Amino acid sequence: MPETRRRRVVPRGAARPRPATRAARPAGLVAVDVGNSDTVVGLFTGPELVGFWRFTSRAATADELGLRLDALARAHRWSRSLGAVLCSVAPVLTLPWARALERLAGGPPVEVSAATARGLPIRYHDRTAVGADRIANAVAARALYGTPAIVVDLGTATTFDCISQQGAYLGGAIAPGVATSAEELFRRAARLPRVELRRPVRALGRTTEESLQAGVLWGAAGQVDALVRRLALEMKGTPTVIATGGLAATVAPECETINRVDEALTLKGMRMIWEDAR
Repeated sequence: MPETRRRRVVPRGAARPRPATRAARPAGLVAVDVGNSDTVVGLFTGPELVGFWRFTSRAATADELGLRLDALARAHRWSRSLGAVLCSVAPVLTLPWARALERLAGGPPVEVSAATARGLPIRYHDRTAVGADRIANAVAARALYGTPAIVVDLGTATTFDCISQQGAYLGGAIAPGVATSAEELFRRAARLPRVELRRPVRALGRTTEESLQAGVLWGAAGQVDALVRRLALEMKGTPTVIATGGLAATVAPECETINRVDEALTLKGMRMIWEDAR
């Protein structure tokens, strides 16, 4: 006789077993971009960047950073269900921020690196040497603005990152940052005063202040244009050039080669890497 299967009888009114479900998706995402000069904290709800806040990067404990995150969460009514992603180029700050984010989100943050940006082909000789911020910028530029592309990140250093027509990270160039160069000039030249970085009236300065503003700002814009043109000659196609970073809004309008300004480009790339890593 063929074997017959017995059905399990569930008593009337008893709760039926539910199929296993995946862990609940966080309602929001906290993205922390730790640079050598500034740290930017961004909050996402889905793909939408709700807001971002910029602080001076400084040595701090995980407890201190946690208190800062708690204050932001209370002030802006963050959801209690949060994911976390960390992008850091300041090694001394990476661990404290990772611990602070783990306490906030209830689990370790995704850390941006060549390993976690799995969808980005990297053609650098040593893929592990590419800065986390440069990886996030490349991911966002490729997804949001198409390829080929060049990202100009105006921060402590001015970095130029090239993405091929096929969507691969090729490498680029690194130059001293605008503010970094100016600070070193002021430090070494005792008689030169510190000046506000703003658009000068003319290139031919008639005062020391005007001369410095013209040299620093338009000198930086000229550097950006010269390097972008040289990099574009070594790439196939006509790249879209996107400026980002703390000084993008100041420098980009003075450049001839910048097509777009996106101050939150790094944060957007971080969110995409977090999505892929889940």
